[in-house]
This record gives sequence, C-alpha cells and structure tokens, in this order.
Amino acid sequence: MKTVSLSGSLRANVGKKDAKKQRREGLIPSVLYGGKEQVHFALKELDFDRLIFSADVYLINLNIDGKEYQTILQDVQYHPVTDKVLHADFLETTPEKPVIIKLPVHFMGDVPGVIAGGRLIKKLRKILVKGLIEDMPDFIEIDMSELDIGDNITIKDLQIEKLTFLEQPRSVIVGVKTARGIEELEVEEEEEEEEGGEEGGTAEGEKSSEE
Repeated sequence: MKTVSLSGSLRANVGKKDAKKQRREGLIPSVLYGGKEQVHFALKELDFDRLIFSADVYLINLNIDGKEYQTILQDVQYHPVTDKVLHADFLETTPEKPVIIKLPVHFMGDVPGVIAGGRLIKKLRKILVKGLIEDMPDFIEIDMSELDIGDNITIKDLQIEKLTFLEQPRSVIVGVKTARGIEELEVEEEEEEEEGGEEGGTAEGEKSSEE
C-alpha cells in the first residue's frame, strides 16, 4: 500500500464544545483506536484533505506529539449540508492483525462488447476486503478485455491470494449490456440487496462515539 505521513497533537479536552472550537481553528477532531487505549487528537484540515480527495487508500504513519503509530483511515464523518469533515477515526494496525478496508478498483483493457455496440456498466468502484496490511495491494485490477455483450464480472470471479472478499459473491463489478439489458441488471442488483445485508464492518478495536 502507498504510505503517507501525518502529524497531529493530543487534545487537552474531549467533548462537543471543544470539538467545535477545534474545527473553528482549522483542525479536525480525531480518535485512534485498535491499540491498548484510545488516543484523542487533532489534525490540520489542510493536511487531511489529501487523504479524502484521493481514490487511493493509504497506510498512514501518524505522529502524535512525537509518538509514532502505523494506521489506516477507518471512518470519516461529514456535515450533512456542507460536507465539511467533522471527525475522523483511525485504526492502529499491527502485522499480525487483519484489517477490513475498501480497495479501489482499476478497470483495464479494451472491451469487445462496447466496440460491438453495448454499454459498459461499472457497478463497484471500491471492494470491501479483509487481510493483513502486508498483503494489501494498492488497488484491485479488473481485466475487461474479454467482456462481450451480456457478460459481467462478479465478486465470485475474483481471486487474490491471502485476501477475503466481503461483498456478496454475486455482486456485479462491471458488465456490458444492451439498452434493454441495463434495466434488467439494475433489477437483479436490487433483488440481491433485499436477500441479504452487506457483510463487513470495522476491524478489531473499540470505536469512539464522542462526536
């Protein structure tokens, strides 16, 4: 996985009033969990933007008042109207503990079905997986060079060593349909969602519910 470094500072006070003050000062209230104890800290909003305005997933070297942690970004809370970041959750990682993360999908290859007049339908841009950090690729590559009209690639078609896919096996990642087939594909996806809820969740460790 790609790696970035961020620096934060411990929060002297924890609570909604202090969190609002931090945001007014251009900081993002955050919490680190997954280790021996939760760590409440704040990050500069400008430093944080490069994480959320990117399709990539990063392993984050987090420095909090001189103490180093290896982490991943687990959750971000946004303002419902302005989409401004309100709070961020980070998960401390260790080599022996699996993590759950959504990896971006990279679509590769020319599509025969599109050349023949079909329409390419991309259903999943990220895929939920579980595995050790050292086994996580930067992205999941999907080869579309053999997709004809009526064909699709589903989760059950993927095989990546040492990773477990947590999406529904029949979930379509990408497919080629005629104009009539597009509506049919959408109906199939709705039926799958009704049959079973999403599998997955956060990795081990307690999560803060402060903000």
